[in-house]
Amino acid sequence: MGQTQKRRTTPPECSYFKLFQILVIAGVFYFSSGTQVTKLVNDKAHLPCGYNISAGELTNARIYWQKNNEMVLSVIHGKTDVWHKYKNRTIYDTIDNSSIVILGLRLSDSGEYSCIIQMKKEEYKVTHKHSVTLLVRAEFPKPNITDVGNQSTNIRRINCSTSGGFPKPHLLWLANGKEVNAIKTAISQDPATELYSINSVLDFNVTNNHSFICVVKYGNETVSKSFTWQKSEIPHAPVSYQPPSLYLLLCLFVPVFVISWCLLKSK
Repeated sequence: MGQTQKRRTTPPECSYFKLFQILVIAGVFYFSSGTQVTKLVNDKAHLPCGYNISAGELTNARIYWQKNNEMVLSVIHGKTDVWHKYKNRTIYDTIDNSSIVILGLRLSDSGEYSCIIQMKKEEYKVTHKHSVTLLVRAEFPKPNITDVGNQSTNIRRINCSTSGGFPKPHLLWLANGKEVNAIKTAISQDPATELYSINSVLDFNVTNNHSFICVVKYGNETVSKSFTWQKSEIPHAPVSYQPPSLYLLLCLFVPVFVISWCLLKSK
């Protein structure tokens, strides 16, 4: 009996084409995926778009930057328009791949920004889209502890304060490792910048030694400052021999001299 030879079947060309399409789509998705930028208040942020347009192509390009579907900046036929909220503090960077720079960052600038580019061939079509998440932080500086002075004979007052941070802070006092109650703690927020300030007052007895820590917590962050008080020791004056004063010697010597003189004169 003869054996039938098995024929190798070659995969159809269309399967290679589909694989190529999948790789291309995956590549586009990878290079257009979003990035995150973290900056501090009043700093500047560089938001990349990742798409290079030559000076000659600008006349056939429409570039839009928006934040949460609200317009930030547009470049149409080479002309740049900046929306009111970003006026005088947002720069379009033609050299660096259609990126923008936002100056004087505010807390309200946090959010997701999108760069959308349309190029004209027969008609305008979206050729590139990139998202950038901007996180603007406001860090509280190390607290400042001020010695206010004595409130009474044995009671002294200190004040702990810091400002310019976000989110809303919480302040606590630690004395020798244990939490103690403040006399008063006040928190305020600037309506324009949304930044917080906090101030707390603590009284203590000066007849004891103390080690205080003022702790300010905000979000996942903590800043603190320490203050140490050493009670004053009243020195005891040493007992020493004090020689008689000149006045005392005169008081003793004059009467004796007078009496002696009188007795001699009477003889």
